[in-house]
Amino acid sequence: MDSETKAEFMRVLVTGGSGLLGKAIEQVVKQEGGCLEGEQWTFLSSKEANLVDLQQTRAVFQKYRPTHVIHLAAKVGGLYLHMKENLHFLWIFNCSNQNMIVCVCVDFTDYRGYFAQHGRRYTAVIPTNVYGPYDNFNFENGHVLSALMHKTYAAKKEGTPLQVWGSGTPRRQFIYSLDVARLFLWVLREYDEIDPIILSVGEEEELPIKDAVEMIADALDFKGQIVFDTSKSDGQIKKTASNTKLRRYLPDFTFTPLSEGIKKTCDWFVHNYDIART
Repeated sequence: MDSETKAEFMRVLVTGGSGLLGKAIEQVVKQEGGCLEGEQWTFLSSKEANLVDLQQTRAVFQKYRPTHVIHLAAKVGGLYLHMKENLHFLWIFNCSNQNMIVCVCVDFTDYRGYFAQHGRRYTAVIPTNVYGPYDNFNFENGHVLSALMHKTYAAKKEGTPLQVWGSGTPRRQFIYSLDVARLFLWVLREYDEIDPIILSVGEEEELPIKDAVEMIADALDFKGQIVFDTSKSDGQIKKTASNTKLRRYLPDFTFTPLSEGIKKTCDWFVHNYDIART
């Protein structure tokens, strides 16, 4: 973003446009009237370009010439995929992020340096555990809630116990993808700081995984046995994040209650099973 203008005409490029957050932003922009006059939005999928490749990344910038970029493209997965392929995750993140920055500024400095030297407002937005439609619902590689939704759906269909990896005691702050999308639009248009901002529900809404499992079971009307496999790793027990800074800016923002968001996501998954990433 050029700090000298907030561009009377904004060409917004969203990478990772076919993923969990990209699709949520697209829904808010196209279906909820989130697109303002003077804005042009492009949602880029991995089929159009491999952003690990610098030449392909440059070609994207030359084609769309964005004034603003929401960079969401990434390799994503749950705890167990991260444990298995953590170095590969790091390599992809580093390559795609660096290529993206090289196309915005030629200098290799951090986000404060981009602003100081080039007048570019480059910052990081840090959401906590995001869930919602269009996520990866794969049993092993999906995020925790999406994987559990698929497992519960399958257990109900097959009449088998629901196998949950881990003890269910780790606590997490879950945030619905459409809430994150609405906050992303606020960041794009209104947030002027260079320092990153955490997008999260309050600390008081951090809850054990087992509570979320029960909500998923209710949403899918699963009446079978739930078994926690304690031979599997729990990962970090707590990852508490503060949303104090966000609340200073948006004290009245209303987050979707977890039970409501889980129900909406389960309904989407059931109705879109044939096209969902499983």
